[in-house]
Formats: sequence, C-alpha cells, structure tokens
Amino acid sequence: MDKNQKNQEIAELKEKFSNTQYFYLTDSSTLSVEKINKFRRLCFNAGIEYRISKNTLIKKALEQVGDSYEALFPLLNGPTGVMFSTDGAAPAKVLKEFRKSNERPLLKGAYIDSSIFSGDNQLETLAKLKSKSELLGEIVGLLQSPARNVISALQGSSAQKIAGLVKALEERGA
Repeated sequence: MDKNQKNQEIAELKEKFSNTQYFYLTDSSTLSVEKINKFRRLCFNAGIEYRISKNTLIKKALEQVGDSYEALFPLLNGPTGVMFSTDGAAPAKVLKEFRKSNERPLLKGAYIDSSIFSGDNQLETLAKLKSKSELLGEIVGLLQSPARNVISALQGSSAQKIAGLVKALEERGA
C-alpha cells in the first residue's frame, strides 16, 4: 500500500467515524475466508458496513476526528475489523448470532453514542441496548398511559358508579 492509498483509506475512515455514532472493533483472526464472507453477508443483510483495516490507519483517522476516541487506542492491536452501524445494538446482535456456530469474531471494543465499551464480555450488554426509536416509543407509551386510564375509567362501568355518586350527592345537597 503506497502513501496515496494510505491517505485515501485514512480519509474514508475519518469520514465514516465522523458520520457514525456507533461502531464496533472486532478481532476476526483465525476465521477462514469462507467464514469471513459469511459474516460479511450477515452484516450486509443487517445494514452494517464491515471493513478490515490496518490499526495505524484506524488510529490516525480517529485522531483526526477528535480526542474522545483515545480509550480505543490500546484495543488497536492484531487484526481489526470495524463494524459501522446506524443502530447501537445491531452489530452486537449480529456478532452473537454468528458466534452461535463460530468462536470469532471477538469484540475488542465499541463506541456507542460517546460511550466506550471494552472487551468481549460487554457483548451481552451491548446486544440488549435499545434504539432511540424504541426508547421514544416507550416514553410516548408511558406519557399516554395515565390519560388512557382516566378515559377508560370514565367510559367503563365505573363511570356509571361515579355518575350515580355525583347524582346522589347532588340530591342530598338540594
């Protein structure tokens, strides 16, 4: 790889890191070409871009993007693959699915919305993360719940009881 190719790779990685809030660093060493291709297909079907790059190029691209990635630098050793996603949990789910029948790729680390997760032991935690749309749906559901309860109470048989009590109180007062 000559200097121009390296600079082009750094520029492409920098753009990816700048425009992606979620990426995972993996170690897919010891996997055969057939298994790597199967893993890439799984990633593609899940809307995840997977690319393998040199650690020095990844580090230079991250340095150019900003200081918030310094905790990832110690993880950049050995073969490194990068999974870029628009969903924080999708890459972890793909990794878990693929590892049901394979021992790798291992999770080196992940950058999720300015938080850094290090180590393969974080895979289960990352797979349980909810997307922003799921969280917003839960919040809307929680906000609608009290209003729904009042409306259903007024529409149900208890509404007749309340109306009867109000009428009885009204008659007593008159």
